[in-house]
Amino acid sequence: MVTVHDKLFIGGSWVEPSNPELLDITSPHDRSVIGRAAQAQPADIDRAVAAARASFESGTWRLTPPAERIEVLRRFNALREQNADAIARLISAENGSAGWFTRAGQPGLSRQANAYLTAAREFGWEETLAPSDPASTVRSVVRREAVGVVAAVIPWNSPFSSATSKIIPALLAGNSVILKVSPENSLSMAFLAELLEKTGLPDGVISVLPADRETSEYLVSHQDVDKIAFTGSTRAGRRIASIAGEQLKRVSLELGGKSAAIILPDADIARAVAGVKFGSLLNNGESCIAQTRILAPRSQYEQVVTALKELVESLKVGDPNDPETFIGPMIRPDQQERVREYIRLGIEEGARLVTGGPQIPEGLEGGNYVTPTVFADVDNSMRIAQEEIFGPVLVVIPYDDEDDAVRIANDSEYGLSGGVWSTDEQHALAVARRVRTGTVTINGASIGFDGPFGGFKASGIGREYGAVGLGTYTEYKTVTV
Repeated sequence: MVTVHDKLFIGGSWVEPSNPELLDITSPHDRSVIGRAAQAQPADIDRAVAAARASFESGTWRLTPPAERIEVLRRFNALREQNADAIARLISAENGSAGWFTRAGQPGLSRQANAYLTAAREFGWEETLAPSDPASTVRSVVRREAVGVVAAVIPWNSPFSSATSKIIPALLAGNSVILKVSPENSLSMAFLAELLEKTGLPDGVISVLPADRETSEYLVSHQDVDKIAFTGSTRAGRRIASIAGEQLKRVSLELGGKSAAIILPDADIARAVAGVKFGSLLNNGESCIAQTRILAPRSQYEQVVTALKELVESLKVGDPNDPETFIGPMIRPDQQERVREYIRLGIEEGARLVTGGPQIPEGLEGGNYVTPTVFADVDNSMRIAQEEIFGPVLVVIPYDDEDDAVRIANDSEYGLSGGVWSTDEQHALAVARRVRTGTVTINGASIGFDGPFGGFKASGIGREYGAVGLGTYTEYKTVTV
């Protein structure tokens, strides 16, 4: 059955698009058409921004007491939880993400939202500061107020997580929001819009628009947008940062990664390699936090390589709807070819192909599939070790000692995530403190939502999640009395 969405969600209502032509949404599994959806053009962006500006200036949402805003977003989270299975199915259909992954991610969305709701309840929306000088009669009232109109631009690989990590804090802070989503996610994001429609937000406060890159740039360049919140590639992030700099817009960027998992000599190798299954190959490898550089001590290098080979060869590749599938297809044919080209590059660079290769898995030639691949004897200077591949490709890099491992882990333009494996938790924590990334997990711990999430270096600017993430959607105002 082909799902059709021929209208756009602008300012809380479904309206006719400026261009009636619909985009075909195809299945990554077999490239069949599974949906058709309207796509936003600059004229639609103008309507959405005008609605957002009008709602913000009127104060219908930004002047609503924080407790009431919290209740509206709590209602939205409850609606999302009630529809978790439908959301998981939609994302698997659009993205090719294996069903285990889309289902397992639903409780994480609840934890993410609850962390924001808790932060909002405890947030210092207005505080009075006593003067530091006893002789002074002046006191300061410090307020946290909404930034204004927020353009939230998200990628295709994890649409609900990326969307809610931005719209929930932006709305909690009292902003009006235009959520720009990838065309590939038109179906799941239309479902998100339907949930938002039922939440009880005032008119004009939220729009959800699928659109191409050119229209996205039109949005972030719009003179009536006050803040850009972007998740996506580092290349696109640099362009957005330049636009924000020219226009002095507030901006937060969550960008790419090439994260390293350091397996220390005392680690339980079997446990560490099993952890790679989820820390490095989640979402078909199409994840910015995937730990795709595996750093192993030379004394145990071949043991690690052999264990990784056995792990990867044991994983079923195939139909995302098959409960036995662990790795599904890439989202688009061009992404499939991009990953295969990196595999060919690794062979040309002289890395040892342990398992996998550029060939398409047998019997899956009709979809966007790649063969999960492991390279050994990789030097960290190789492109396959430095560039974000965004697919199920692992590189295993040997190190001499702990200092060498930390040096290799930090020898990257990125700094988003990473991992340390050790039987000594305190030792692992000491190593983690030396790794220059925004997040480090120890022994496969999941990323929490109360602490800030974001990247060092080319992995971004700013942070999401919890109180810190909420704060990025506010401005400080000081009133002296």
